Amino acid sequence: MAGFLQRLYRKAQEWQIARNSSYGMDISTPEARREARRHANMVDHAFLRRFWTNMHPLGGGAWRSNQPGPERFPALKEMGIRTIVNLRGPSAFAVYLFEKEACEEHAITLIDHQIGAYSLSPRDAYLRLFEIFDRIERPFLMHCKSGADRSGLAAALYLLDQEGATVDQAKRQLALKYIHRKGSRSGILDFLLEAYGADTATNPMPIRQWIATRYDRDALTAAFSTQKARKAGRK
Repeated sequence: MAGFLQRLYRKAQEWQIARNSSYGMDISTPEARREARRHANMVDHAFLRRFWTNMHPLGGGAWRSNQPGPERFPALKEMGIRTIVNLRGPSAFAVYLFEKEACEEHAITLIDHQIGAYSLSPRDAYLRLFEIFDRIERPFLMHCKSGADRSGLAAALYLLDQEGATVDQAKRQLALKYIHRKGSRSGILDFLLEAYGADTATNPMPIRQWIATRYDRDALTAAFSTQKARKAGRK
């Protein structure tokens, strides 16, 4: 029975993915735009972000938030936002197409740079993020989908690398106030910061140098899995 339910669940997931991928890839005509907006609202929950922005300042002309919809861009332009860093990466679907269009309309530079929410990213992805921080035109906004996990880690890395924050200060960017749940799969992002703090407690090292020389994605992922298994065994 359990096997049957698992297969049924996988089939349902496959159907949902296929359905979600079947429209919302064109905004070139009025009809296509209507379909794309439905896709954004139904699949990406864009309707929620009309009222909830999860937007917070980081200092130094940097901000974090959830995915901004087209209706938010006039306010972002009024704030002086010059650049947006899209931590979700580029896609062919409605939310990204509308964002790209809005950036062009409001003369805001769009930088696409994908990092993971539920898994650690390759070393180069984090190093490229540091390079973006070095050259980006400010004020700028970083966002993912909900502004909780990828935005939280990027904000923490920004504070460590650009603002001289302590590890404890940076870790506060991954908090429930931003809708980040440490006990979920995204807790691996907290684990990364904790590993950096522990490894450099007696021999301080800048986060950029640590990522470049000591970061081990596979070892950290394995250690996080072991930690979760132990916690689950104690329940």
